[in-house]
Amino acid sequence: MYTETAAVGSEVPLRASERAYRQLREEILNGLLAPGAGLLEVEQADRIGVSRTPLREAVARLIADGLVVGRRGRGFEVTDISVDSISELYELRQALEVQASRLAALRRDPTLFVELREAFVTAPDLLDLGDVGVHQYYALIDQLDDAVDAAVENPFLVGALRAVRTHLARIRRLARRNPSRLRAAAAEHLLILDAIIAGDPSLAAHATHIHLHQSLVNVLAAIDEDSAR
Repeated sequence: MYTETAAVGSEVPLRASERAYRQLREEILNGLLAPGAGLLEVEQADRIGVSRTPLREAVARLIADGLVVGRRGRGFEVTDISVDSISELYELRQALEVQASRLAALRRDPTLFVELREAFVTAPDLLDLGDVGVHQYYALIDQLDDAVDAAVENPFLVGALRAVRTHLARIRRLARRNPSRLRAAAAEHLLILDAIIAGDPSLAAHATHIHLHQSLVNVLAAIDEDSAR
């Protein structure tokens, strides 16, 4: 009989469906479950240690996230990452993040962004540390995202941004193979931070636009490189 278990360090046990959802989502975002990977109910329920009902609930949430789709015949599979879907995602990302940067520059408390800027100055040193440093670098980006989300004071915009970031987490892995791009991105983040700290919405929007353009160019180039192999 399956039982619900508590998260480490938590006093409240996680529901089985929540535990299954978190594990599958993390495995998809980290690439452990690759695009096209099959998800059979019985197999996944046994592997995670839950019954089939909470597993179905978890899969339903992943479908709503756009990370899983139904498979012909039976079961489900992890959604593909295509060039078209990436381009479409970046169109939405441009609209949302450019506006968020603009609003953050208008509404921010400079103190937090000054602290973040000091951390981003050390980003090139982090990237010299291999995978551990890259992980820490992406943690800095997450902190910047959180700071912008708090500054914009718009829960609808923040909700839309977080939905987009779910898919961006999968695409990020393509950039990890390109250290020079990561260094350039760190410099671009500094420009965004400088604009927000200065309270210049136009510059913040422009710096964000350039960063996202360069990011998309890099991702598409990585895909072309893989296709040519």
